[in-house]
Amino acid sequence: MAPDPGEAGFGVVPLERARTMDGIVLFREILAGRLPAPPIGRALGMTLEEVEPGRVAFGYTPVFDHYNPLGSVHGGIAATLLDSVMGCCIHTTLKAGTGYTTVEIKINYVRAMTDRTGPVKAEGRVINVGSRIATSEGKLVDAAGKLLAHGTTTCLIFPI
Repeated sequence: MAPDPGEAGFGVVPLERARTMDGIVLFREILAGRLPAPPIGRALGMTLEEVEPGRVAFGYTPVFDHYNPLGSVHGGIAATLLDSVMGCCIHTTLKAGTGYTTVEIKINYVRAMTDRTGPVKAEGRVINVGSRIATSEGKLVDAAGKLLAHGTTTCLIFPI
């Protein structure tokens, strides 16, 4: 059974409303709790923590339930965190009525995460935003600032 879209502050902003908002306004409203955070945040335990034009940061605490068969957090979690912050930082620069989608992502894994790693931070920063293509970079670090993973993305920009 699907959860109630408004449950615990998670849901989907209706497209009709989202297309009327600049990206930075949308993310500031989510951060302030006036708009719902995407459901993937609840599923993975990631939260929007910081937002400014061209930059976002998400928090996540690694958990045992995200382990792979080798005893560490699955690399797909780091990839999802980085894909999210790298796309969202681009979104913060977009005007109302504009959307984006990832067309390429490159992730480099440096250190494994476990349930003993503690809270981590994923940060995305814009490299360039053009009329059709945008690029950004991201890094994932632990509480001591040790690099866990980093990456880059290319996104396609289009009208919605």
